[in-house]
Amino acid sequence: MSTSVSYGSVNLPGGAKLYSTKSYQQTSGLSGLVFKTSMQIDYTRLCTASRFLSAKGNGLLRTPSSHRNASIRAVTIACLQDSSTKYFDFVVVGSGVAGLRYALEVAKHGSVAVITKAEPHESNTNYAQGGVSAVLCPSDSVESHMQDTIVAGAYLCDEETVRVVCTEGPDRVKELIAFGASFDHGEDGKLHLAREGGHSHNRIVHAADMTGREIERALLKAVDDDPNIIVFGHHFVIDLLTSQDDDEIYCHGVDALNAETQQVVRFISKVTLLASGGAGHIYPTTTNPPVATGDGIAMAHRAQAVISNMEFVQFHPTALADEGLPIKPTKRRENAFLITEAVRGDGGILYNQSMQRFMPLYDERAELAPRDVVARSIDDQLKKRGEMFVLLDISQKPREQILSHFPNIAAECLRHGLDITRSPIPVVPAAHYMCGGVRAGLQGETNVKGLYVAGEVACTGLHGANRLASNSLLEALVFARRAVQPSIDHMARSTVDIPASTMWARPILPLSLGNNIVEEIIQRTKDIRTELQSIMWEYVGIVRSTSRLKTAEWKIGDLELEWEEFLFTRGWKPTMVGLEACEMRNLFCCAKLVVNSALARQESRGLHFTEDFPYLEESKRKPTIIFPTSLKLTWSSQQVHRQPLC
Repeated sequence: MSTSVSYGSVNLPGGAKLYSTKSYQQTSGLSGLVFKTSMQIDYTRLCTASRFLSAKGNGLLRTPSSHRNASIRAVTIACLQDSSTKYFDFVVVGSGVAGLRYALEVAKHGSVAVITKAEPHESNTNYAQGGVSAVLCPSDSVESHMQDTIVAGAYLCDEETVRVVCTEGPDRVKELIAFGASFDHGEDGKLHLAREGGHSHNRIVHAADMTGREIERALLKAVDDDPNIIVFGHHFVIDLLTSQDDDEIYCHGVDALNAETQQVVRFISKVTLLASGGAGHIYPTTTNPPVATGDGIAMAHRAQAVISNMEFVQFHPTALADEGLPIKPTKRRENAFLITEAVRGDGGILYNQSMQRFMPLYDERAELAPRDVVARSIDDQLKKRGEMFVLLDISQKPREQILSHFPNIAAECLRHGLDITRSPIPVVPAAHYMCGGVRAGLQGETNVKGLYVAGEVACTGLHGANRLASNSLLEALVFARRAVQPSIDHMARSTVDIPASTMWARPILPLSLGNNIVEEIIQRTKDIRTELQSIMWEYVGIVRSTSRLKTAEWKIGDLELEWEEFLFTRGWKPTMVGLEACEMRNLFCCAKLVVNSALARQESRGLHFTEDFPYLEESKRKPTIIFPTSLKLTWSSQQVHRQPLC
């Protein structure tokens, strides 16, 4: 993959800017494409067209619940004139809080397809334990929330974005309650507001330690009840469908693989929202569910969207360390079990295995320091002492309080012989959240026309160099809502036609290779995935250095070439797709974006700490911007279908 990595600026439609600075820094061997700074839509110049038919116009049948059972997919396919091509006003990729909240709003104006990789509830939202941060207490203020966000983000946050999110956050939380989300209340009947690391006030709205699950439940029910939304479960999105007119890129929908029927389905849409989550599985241990393989970031990069701040990978300081449990799990978890920030916010103390409290040695805020500080402190303790985990102790609190606030954590630990009301919890850092992603303006817009982003896949400028606890769900809600009106406006202007079945080459399944070869490819891909994750953990982890990053760069490049050679010598074609192979190329893409961005930032800021440049540099307080290019592409960084030229 050839990219340009710089500290730069990109303007988006409507006057929104991606950050302003004139300095530019290249990494070795990288070259790039810089987009025009003013990108006004001119549909008269678009040489190819799309026929946008609504679901109703296609005679699409509906059922009261679009994802409660698998039959809806069969009903949908049977009722379309062409089962391999579907037409919607809006396509939403991802079924977390961002995707669902957006879908519920745009469904008032047209037909919506929500495409999700697994079951609709299987998203990072569902695993979010802590809550949503919002100013809901009279003693709190927007200014205070802003200051906490900017301090945690190591002063790399975009101040305008921070103000927008902190100001609009309370209304977004109230909307969730109106949708039926049930949050905890105190004895006074008011919302119980918790406090987490980096926050100066109690402002975390939560539902015990299962907040994400409760939000997901409420939004999925609302989606079920909406006749304009269809959820396509077990559909893996392969690539964006794009066209190009001079320097402008346009998005017209997506190609997806139905994992149940093994059929490639084309979704043509007027507007596409990426809400596909992060890329935690570039690392061997992550709190993210298995679906978090960076698909949205990678496909947006292939479609020439601008990417930003990928060096800032947040490692949650406290994931459950299975090695320290009295009864070990019988098999390796697909994703690490998260021990929420709220445990420390509620008084949990971190100790090493000699029961020595260590956080005050690293930061005056101790356990309430931001996550990057706590994760590096734990990492330092583990390396100095040669241990596998540290201990998080909440047992000094009343038993009833612990069980009330953290029932899910208590139950999981008890299943493995640990009573958290009496004993400390073994914890270790794990990859948790991508602060970088597809660069977005204040309305979720990207430099690709018709493509919007929200949630973890997006880089809005809110998080800067480190996300403040519980700001992720907040950001997803705010930007999902802000993307609605420009999406509606774009839909209203989209009146041209595209011959959907002929404009882009169809991805094909590797059926001609035979089952034995396909199985061989799948197994080798799994092995390569493990090797990539090991490289990322060893060389691109919590503490970095230039030499280790450069080692990672060439190791990943060699590994990718080895994998691609393996595939193509066994008959694999560039247009072939399979779930494991497509995930693998997305993981390669995201890993390289992280490494290249980390090499470009020659300072230590927030989540990016490098031994060669251990201090903040004011002159480098700028976002990292990655511009794509069409030169020297590997298969992993090409769109499956060739982009048509005008």
